[in-house]
Amino acid sequence: MQFSLFVTALLTGLGFVALVTALAWLLGPRSFNAQKEEPYECGIPSRGRTWMQFRVGYYLFAILFLMFDVETMFLFPWAVVMRSLGPAGLLSVLFFLFILVLGLAYAWRKGALKWQ
Repeated sequence: MQFSLFVTALLTGLGFVALVTALAWLLGPRSFNAQKEEPYECGIPSRGRTWMQFRVGYYLFAILFLMFDVETMFLFPWAVVMRSLGPAGLLSVLFFLFILVLGLAYAWRKGALKWQ
């Protein structure tokens, strides 16, 4: 029963996505010109190569941001039901925070937080 419900929901979702994508492709406006094919940023024409490598510091900052963003996402529901969880809930969230602090300390020690 559970599996068939899951398969039904999955197929319904995939069918809906396929239907909406097909309708957008069929009914959407089309405009073919050279200006639409140019890469640009904020309406200013690009100078030089448009594909270039970025420093790894940008990626490290993005991953650290995502790590603490996910932390906030997990902490908010915990804060809402904190009283009903009791001491076991407190210990589990403290363990979760401890692991995140270890990750932050590792990033700090490796110099990922220095912007040069």
